[in-house]
Amino acid sequence: VQLQASGGGLVRPGGSLRLSCAASGFEAEYYAIGWFRQAPGKEREGVSCISDTSSETFYADSVKGRFTISRDNAKRTVYLQMNSLKPEDTAVYYCAVEESRIYGGACVINDDVYWEDFRLRGQGTLVTVSS
Repeated sequence: VQLQASGGGLVRPGGSLRLSCAASGFEAEYYAIGWFRQAPGKEREGVSCISDTSSETFYADSVKGRFTISRDNAKRTVYLQMNSLKPEDTAVYYCAVEESRIYGGACVINDDVYWEDFRLRGQGTLVTVSS
């Protein structure tokens, strides 16, 4: 199981980036995928997730209305479109998979996400928002 995150870089406040998460070694189309981020000196936090069929998505309050998660199961790739970026979005971004499928490919359970059930399987990509 491998998840390769890419697309990070340096962007000015208000700018946009699109991150990609390419899955390999498993049938990613049957699993919920999530994005996490970790800023310097802070704990890792869940940012967004998408169910296996894209029927449901979830966003942390800090990114709601600015970030959009999507997936292309034919390419086994999940995307995170990030708009209106702020300096506080600076972090290493990782993608993760809910490996157990305990929720059958869903990522939102009773309006919440059990982030502890997601497993990071690869290196992240650095996003720096600075003028």
